[in-house]
Amino acid sequence: MTDPRLDRLLARAPALRLTIEPADLEHYGRDWTRRWTPTPLAIALPASVEEVQAIVCWANEEGVAVVPSGGRTGLSGGAVAANGELVLSLERMNRVLAFDEVDRTLTVQAGIPLEAVHNAAREHGLAYPVDFAARGSCSIGGNIATNAGGIRVIRYGNTREWIAGLTVVTGAGEVLQLNRGLIKNSSGYDLRQLLIGSEGTLGIVVEATLRLTDPPPPTNVMLLALPSFETLMQVFAAFRERLVLEAFEFFTDRALHHVLAHGAQKPFDELHPFYVVTEFAIGDEKQEAAAMAAFEHCLENGLVSDGVISQSDAQAAQLWRLREGITESLAGYKPYKNDVSVRISAMPAFLAETQALLSREYPQFDVVWFGHIGDGNLHINVLKPEAMADGEFVGHCEQVTKLLADALARHDGSISAEHGIGLVKKPYLIGTRSAEEVVLMRGIKHVLDPNGILNPGKLFDP
Repeated sequence: MTDPRLDRLLARAPALRLTIEPADLEHYGRDWTRRWTPTPLAIALPASVEEVQAIVCWANEEGVAVVPSGGRTGLSGGAVAANGELVLSLERMNRVLAFDEVDRTLTVQAGIPLEAVHNAAREHGLAYPVDFAARGSCSIGGNIATNAGGIRVIRYGNTREWIAGLTVVTGAGEVLQLNRGLIKNSSGYDLRQLLIGSEGTLGIVVEATLRLTDPPPPTNVMLLALPSFETLMQVFAAFRERLVLEAFEFFTDRALHHVLAHGAQKPFDELHPFYVVTEFAIGDEKQEAAAMAAFEHCLENGLVSDGVISQSDAQAAQLWRLREGITESLAGYKPYKNDVSVRISAMPAFLAETQALLSREYPQFDVVWFGHIGDGNLHINVLKPEAMADGEFVGHCEQVTKLLADALARHDGSISAEHGIGLVKKPYLIGTRSAEEVVLMRGIKHVLDPNGILNPGKLFDP
């Protein structure tokens, strides 16, 4: 190593894998936002809690900032290293450590991919119910850092509901064992919940004990075509009233256009302006009849125009691809993304206001909408015209995001539903959180990360 600081790091942790290869610096120094040029000092790939602790202690001594890194599938710039930080990638810490049959918990290292957790739970006849399209590449540590939600929040809730315990290395280099898998624990502040959603600014999650549950019941998937935006929440109400919903996902004709261009199969002969993919329990004939009754009610009342129900697992997967393939199909367009949420009861008014806002402000752009309508989460993707410069495009989108943030404030919503604040949404934190809350958040960071080495500049400025 040419940098003496890195030599001192290796002297402290001789077995640590450390790289300064240009390709590695670029690969590990960014996330899916692709808006910042990565310039990390180096990439550290520890294999143990002790090595993570050694890195943090070294960083405090040397005054080097550290960016914790999982699968880097984030969309808010939370894993970007653009200012000479050391990237601490947890990808080598990817093992299942323990399974407890009585407690029905799975203890894993933070770098394990979500899909591997699903597979491990399945081997024991159980399920880890948090799920989303990036399951093969996102990591549990990253899910915890952003309190990830996904497609089944309507039934199972966010990541924080499934974390029984955490092992964390704080910004001061201390190793904390949080909650230790307890179901009941009224012994003061729950620091475990404080770390969940903290975006790597307070501590580095190195191990997690996950709660497991029974596998979901048999389900069917239905794709619905909607004639207008206004019927969306009425369709949701009709299905929620009659069925046990596992998921209720919405997307537009523009989203379908891009997924079909990416290789998915066309679901209907005719095109429709809006679509819903919903999955629901079907344990017996009564539940199957309820599903058809919900569809027929919506069809008779003009709330849906067409629909198809899966007849096999393969067809269910094809229908889900129409929703889960959206993000990948848009990646080449450098989309500007908004990930917002409001209460479900506020969704109709917010949707109407937002649709008018985007139609007015983005007439020249391809705007792709999709989201987890069943839990009040909407994703808005604005695609950059090929001829427009990146800076001009982002500048225009940021002006519109200010208007969107104002609309969210009026509806008591959040500028970040499940992707975190990171760098992208930092200017809009005030509006989702009060000034008093932000002051308290800064104070908490100072206690757990006194020298400000962990992911500085993310969430709020130092």
